[in-house]
Amino acid sequence: MTATLATPPTATKFAGKTKLFINNEWCDASDGGTFETYNPANGEVIAKVAHATKQDVDSAVKAARKALDKGPWGRMDAADRGKLMFKLADLLETHSEELARLESLNCGKTITDSRGDLGGVINCIRYYAGWADKIEGKTVPVRGNFLSYTLRQPVGVVGQIIPWNFPLLMAAWKWGPALACGNAIVMKAAEQTPLTALRLCELAQEAGFPAGVINMLNGMGETTGDAMVTHPGIDKIAFTGHVDTAKIITKRAADTLKRTTFELGGKSPNVVFADCDMEQAVAGAFHAIYFHGGQCCTAGSRLFVEEKIREEFVSRLADRARQRRVGNQLDEKTEQGPQVSQEQLDKILGYVDQGQKQGAKLVCGGKRAGDGKGYFVEPTIFDNVKDNMSIATDEIFGPVVSVLSFKDAEDMIERANNTTYGLAAAIWTKNIDKAHWYAKNVKAGTVWVNCYHIVDTTTPFGGFKMSGQGRENGEAALDHYTETKTVTVALS
Repeated sequence: MTATLATPPTATKFAGKTKLFINNEWCDASDGGTFETYNPANGEVIAKVAHATKQDVDSAVKAARKALDKGPWGRMDAADRGKLMFKLADLLETHSEELARLESLNCGKTITDSRGDLGGVINCIRYYAGWADKIEGKTVPVRGNFLSYTLRQPVGVVGQIIPWNFPLLMAAWKWGPALACGNAIVMKAAEQTPLTALRLCELAQEAGFPAGVINMLNGMGETTGDAMVTHPGIDKIAFTGHVDTAKIITKRAADTLKRTTFELGGKSPNVVFADCDMEQAVAGAFHAIYFHGGQCCTAGSRLFVEEKIREEFVSRLADRARQRRVGNQLDEKTEQGPQVSQEQLDKILGYVDQGQKQGAKLVCGGKRAGDGKGYFVEPTIFDNVKDNMSIATDEIFGPVVSVLSFKDAEDMIERANNTTYGLAAAIWTKNIDKAHWYAKNVKAGTVWVNCYHIVDTTTPFGGFKMSGQGRENGEAALDHYTETKTVTVALS
């Protein structure tokens, strides 16, 4: 039985902004250039969007610098920054359904998931709005007749580059701490999914953010993104995306010694012990890999199952996969929408082919779903996977899970950690000692016990090894958007 495919939506005329947002004004690219953005359910063009040039990046940076050095933003009381952020959150809540539908249309996320994301977006902006007037320095008891204290001040102009899988949520994760700390922003939305980021700027404008505080550029990584990374007027780059791009950014940012923080990919080990609650673990493993069609950096794509329950577990997982409803992302009944692009579709199906050639057993899925117009992939399960197979080592970023069996816990943890990534991990067991042992020994920035994909604005999020540098969310994110200044005063 293959996944059910609902009818994809027809092309929808996009009525929102498609230009660049610089200094609180909507403008065309300096050379008039545009690119097309698509509905991944049918490959049809939604809109043509302005493509920012190096000159446009420079204009945005100058506007941001002016907002900091000469505009009201740099002189604004912290509590008033928080008020603007609270107002933005209220506007997001008012327009949440519109934003959710636009998000789904442009990136292929189901409408149910987009609505869930909007809740996270609103919570994030409100959380950091509350932090705005609580970012404090310290008095330091130094030797001698001196008063020493520290100030925490904004880094300055921050360049932020967000991915296509969670466009609004990643924008909020970047905007929240940056604005709370008093920075000015130059952001590049992903070229695949620029529309909700542009709508977000309209709402920020309506909320009353001063000119230059928020600037939004559309464009490609190798042009617009590179111009941001190398611009001497940008003090920090925050990037979420692929590790290979982060390596390029690190090299390109070296000449200006910018701060850089990265939230990158993963190949997360999701470990199921025989003493688990079987029904709970199957449902959790299913959600771990198929949430947003596997297009999630924390996806539980390496599924380690204790050998004594592996056969039953895989059978139950496959039964769920075969019944999953794949199709129109705006249909309330759809459980999995399209992948974001033809490029992603081809990449995923390429890995499916590699997995079979390398000897893994294709249990279900593995094919393109639908009528060939949209970028749909069936939920896919591989069994009898070996640790060195490409489907077990590479981040596929699609609805493909690799099942690896284990008998010994010590052997399993060594294998779980045998990866260049370290973003997330999970364990399913009724043994609390085993859970804490795993949480301590697995090399990952987030560990879930008997749950998966639970991420909250209040808790730090980031990875070990090549899964990133620095942390998003929580109080930890504030450290990346402030400079600490020491002031020492001689006392008479």
